[in-house]
Amino acid sequence: MSAPADVTPELKALLRQVKLGRCLTTLPERLALATTSGMGHAEFLELVLADEVDRRERSSADLRARSAGLDPAMTLDRWDDTAKVTYDRRIWRELTSLRFVEAGHNALVMGPVGVGKTFLVTALGHAAVRRRITVHFERCDRLLKRLRASRLDNSHDAEMRKLIRVDLLIIDDFALQPLDALDTADVYELIVERHRAAATVVTSNREPIEWLAMMADALLAQSAIDRLKSAAHELVLDGESYRVRQKPGISDPHDDETLDPTPTQRRSSRRRR
Repeated sequence: MSAPADVTPELKALLRQVKLGRCLTTLPERLALATTSGMGHAEFLELVLADEVDRRERSSADLRARSAGLDPAMTLDRWDDTAKVTYDRRIWRELTSLRFVEAGHNALVMGPVGVGKTFLVTALGHAAVRRRITVHFERCDRLLKRLRASRLDNSHDAEMRKLIRVDLLIIDDFALQPLDALDTADVYELIVERHRAAATVVTSNREPIEWLAMMADALLAQSAIDRLKSAAHELVLDGESYRVRQKPGISDPHDDETLDPTPTQRRSSRRRR
């Protein structure tokens, strides 16, 4: 059996010239695979190009996720399913199918502090990004503060249009703090304009009935919340705090005894002697 061909400097230069330089990371192992499996030229070329398409898609998805404001660590595959957090799995499966986005429906994810609401809706955002659905994630207080500031430079209308047009708008920690008249008006406009036209996901520590008391204009609040709920799946989480699973670990203190002391520790030890 012949050895795989070397990746020559000339081949590397050609790949870089046609913007395929990243193929070089997997090309040696692909050449070895082609040799050991007797792969034909067309089959080998298809394999190499498939690697490149996959790399570009992952890179593009990562860029879109960053632009959407999604935490890269909060993806579906990183959720610890052994966590003592209870929720309706049937509703969650429906949400992860993303059919609600295609239908222009909403999702209300509610529960006490720390049970993983933000993690789960961020994971939905990542899943949507991979399907090339446009996503915007933002904490409610920051979103409203940004919209308030946009009034000062006359960019408010443009900012609202962006939020109205996005396929999936995720608002985290909704109504955690009181909303004044301007905030309430912005929330009302977003919900009314997106109603049954685009999907909105909201997380909150409060129930919808409590949101009314947190918004300055009772009539606008009732109109907005009624629309939001009428087209929404409701996922309620309960249980132990999920955040304890994200704490940094602590190494065994006995391990430190085997470490070489730092220069400062050595000097301190000499002074004590």
